[in-house]
Amino acid sequence: MNSNSLKDAKLKPLRLGFAGAGWIGRHRMQSLVQSGHASVAAIVEPSAEMADLALDFAPDAELVGSFKDMLDRDLDGVVIATPSAMHASQSVAALERGFAVFCQKPLGRDCDEVEAVIAAAQRADRLLGVDLSYRHTAGIAFIRDVIRSGELGSIYLADLTFHNAYGPDKAWFYDRQKSGGGCVIDLGVHLVDLGLYVMDFPRVRRVDSSLFRQGHPLEASGAEVEDCAIATIELENGASVRIACSWRLHAGCDAVISASFYGTEGGVEMRNVGGSFFDFETRRLAGTSSSIICGPPEDWGGRAIIEWARRLSAGDRFDRRCEQFVAVADVLDGIYGRDPLAKLQRVV
Repeated sequence: MNSNSLKDAKLKPLRLGFAGAGWIGRHRMQSLVQSGHASVAAIVEPSAEMADLALDFAPDAELVGSFKDMLDRDLDGVVIATPSAMHASQSVAALERGFAVFCQKPLGRDCDEVEAVIAAAQRADRLLGVDLSYRHTAGIAFIRDVIRSGELGSIYLADLTFHNAYGPDKAWFYDRQKSGGGCVIDLGVHLVDLGLYVMDFPRVRRVDSSLFRQGHPLEASGAEVEDCAIATIELENGASVRIACSWRLHAGCDAVISASFYGTEGGVEMRNVGGSFFDFETRRLAGTSSSIICGPPEDWGGRAIIEWARRLSAGDRFDRRCEQFVAVADVLDGIYGRDPLAKLQRVV
């Protein structure tokens, strides 16, 4: 194995390599370093400006010329925060070299790419994490627990929204070959994941969707990417999950983000406060009344990577629950009309 032994990893902070030091990569790097669970040993970043900013958080890190060169370093794991087209291939390459991997979403541009990464993690018996960060908010933790408790009765409707009044500022987001899609794979991936995650990944029976670009219907198989989408996911248990997401929507605020779940005995929702991307309020719903469960401030953005590092340091290896990432990719493929329903019957 081309890394420190798991025994040694328990005795000192992990040595990690970071591929990509844009805003999200630096934020996760800062959270991880501040947690004390890991040190940054190597950074690959083509932008000299971004690399210099990353060194503010990790001044002892080595700037490495390429991802391939980084895999020759003495590391415990690799964090991937590069453009989406590189996620699957870089994850597989790192796993095949014996490194644990934490990757930004999406793990792959389609289900085939995601399955390839999962297979590589299983072959290598290495821990794989994906930055589905909203799972780690206090609100989603409460929602999942209360649904599991049965207090809300039978959940029959979930309604999830992510409208961003802005859009990505990098050209590759608008290139389907490089991104895998538009707002659905960028923002909707979180909604699909949360809709299934809080209900313990029930089987999916059907996916229907409508995609738009600049207000006009868009063919899912075309070269252009969508900037608005609506989808309904019908579950085998009879429940429906509705998602809506967009870039540059005239939302009247920076963002509209919500996750609502309705059962026969009550409901629960998490909703952003004042158009914020980071502040959320969670409420318990009953008839015409509601009560606040939790609210801001909450520093949740780095919790996913910290949890991955904690588990890696404890010696955790391949976890079959990462197959949940395949279930999410299946639904995204259904929304995009790629092999719809061909693989949606997996039990996770």
